[in-house]
Amino acid sequence: MHIFSEYYQDIVKQKRENIRNFAKCSFEFFPPKNSILEKNLFSSVEKLSTLKPRFFSVTYGANSGEREKTYKYVKKIYRKTGITTAAHLTCVDSTPDELKKIAENYWENGIKSIVALRGDTLTQNLKHKMYASDLVILLKKIANFDISVAAYPELHPESKNSEFDIVSLKRKVDAGASRAITQFFFNVEKYLYFRDNCLKHNINIEIIPGILPIYNFKQLQRFSSMTNVKIPNWMFEIFNGLDDDLITQKNIGSSIAIDMVKTLSREGVKNFHFYTLNQSDTVYTVCHVLGL
Repeated sequence: MHIFSEYYQDIVKQKRENIRNFAKCSFEFFPPKNSILEKNLFSSVEKLSTLKPRFFSVTYGANSGEREKTYKYVKKIYRKTGITTAAHLTCVDSTPDELKKIAENYWENGIKSIVALRGDTLTQNLKHKMYASDLVILLKKIANFDISVAAYPELHPESKNSEFDIVSLKRKVDAGASRAITQFFFNVEKYLYFRDNCLKHNINIEIIPGILPIYNFKQLQRFSSMTNVKIPNWMFEIFNGLDDDLITQKNIGSSIAIDMVKTLSREGVKNFHFYTLNQSDTVYTVCHVLGL
C-alpha cells in the first residue's frame, strides 16, 4: 500500500509541476469510414473536449470522397464542441480554382483554421504541381486564415538534407504560416536541434511537437516505414514479446509519451499536438497525468 501511495503522490507532483508551465494540447483525428467508427470518433471528441484543447484538426485525403468527409467532419466537430477545428488541406494534383472553392466554403462556414500541406505524391506525372508554400499564399489571398504547416525534425522522406527542409519551412513561414506542427518522433534531441536550427534561420514561429502515443508497436513500425522517423533500439527491446498484449503496449506507450512531454516541457515547449488515431483513452491518460 505504501508503494502505491508514493506512486500516486509522484503522479500528482508531476501534474502540478506541468500545470505551472501552462502547457496546452491539441488533437488530430481522421474521417471515419463507417457509422460505427463515426460513433467512436465523436466519443473521443467528447472526452478530449473536456481537456479544453487549443484546437482539433481533421486529416485530408487526396481523392474527392475523402475531401468531402474532411469537410463534413470538420464542420460537425466544430458545431458540436465550439472548439476551433482546423481542416487539413492538401494541394497535390489540385487546381487553384478547386482549392479556392474549398477554402471559401470553409471560411463561410466559420472554419478559419487550416493545416496546409502538399500531400503525398502517388505519381510523378502530376497535372497540377503545387507546394505547401503555394497553398499558403493562395489561402492568404482568399481570407486571413490561421494556417499551420508541417515540419520534419528527422527530414521529410523526399528531402535531400536538413538545409533543404529548413528552406522549405522558411518559404511556408514567409508566405504566412502561423505555426508548424512536426511529424511524430521519439528522439527528443532531434526535435530540439531542429527547433534551434529554425531559430538560426530566422524561423520564429512556434514549432509544435507532434506526439504519437504508442497503441500498437507493429502499427508504429508500419508508420515508421512510410517516414524518416527512427524507432530507437531500446523501444524494440521493451516491446519485444508483447505482440498479443495490447494493454501492456498502451501502458508502456503512455509512459513514453509522458516522459517525452515532461522533457520537452523542461526545454520550454508549451504546446503539444497529439495524433489520436481517433482513440481517446491513452491520450486522455497522458494529458491528465501531465495536467495539460
